[in-house]
Amino acid sequence: MAVVTFTTDFGPSDAYVGAMKGVVLSAAPHAVLVDITHAISPQDVRAGAWALAHAAPYFPAGSVHVAVVDPGVGGARDGIVIAAQGSFFVGPDNGLMSAAAVAPRRVFRIENPAFRREPVSPTFHGRDIFAAAAGQLAAGRPIDEAGRQVATVAELAMPESGALGDDCSGEVVHVDHFGNILTSLVSDHVDGRWELQCDGRRFELDGGRTFCDVERGALLLYPGSSGRVEIAVRDGSAARLTQMKAGMRVQLKRLS
Repeated sequence: MAVVTFTTDFGPSDAYVGAMKGVVLSAAPHAVLVDITHAISPQDVRAGAWALAHAAPYFPAGSVHVAVVDPGVGGARDGIVIAAQGSFFVGPDNGLMSAAAVAPRRVFRIENPAFRREPVSPTFHGRDIFAAAAGQLAAGRPIDEAGRQVATVAELAMPESGALGDDCSGEVVHVDHFGNILTSLVSDHVDGRWELQCDGRRFELDGGRTFCDVERGALLLYPGSSGRVEIAVRDGSAARLTQMKAGMRVQLKRLS
């Protein structure tokens, strides 16, 4: 019984996700369907890549991960299926899956008519190509029947990780639903008093292990569940307070 997951920017208010699930179930009626998220900001490929990469490893081997954040739908980019880490990834070749489906991997274009739903809408490949291909994989069809094998995939540039030090810089890689700021810095322990600088603004904050280590409304620097150093406001939004966004550079300096 295959597990099929969905990561999209389609939102909760339209029928797009339901249509994709119907296509999968038509080919694999016993598949277990799981939503990773449909709340990716429209066209934000990097946020979609982050969500997929940080959820996919927790699913059982053999899972089929459908990812659709596709500003270039109907354009020159290919639709592909990837076998990596014992699971399958289906979506556009625009970098969306590169952080989750890391090498070693096998990549195939979706060309076989059996892996597509005809007629193919030029604006809804999520339903007519990606869901159709996922349904075939979930039904047990070999991935190499999808089409020609290709040597490379589009790689999404992601910030390089660096160790948290007494005076160091990094990048904001993600801002979550709570307004917590995930950085490119890594550490398994954070303590002391710190100065944060970003986009000309300065803040002081305490290092800690979890949110209750600071007073309500206070900034906190801590090692997050993703393994990255994060910035939060207890019972509030660090993103709103600091005006930090993904892609911004951040400087951290230990004060004590």
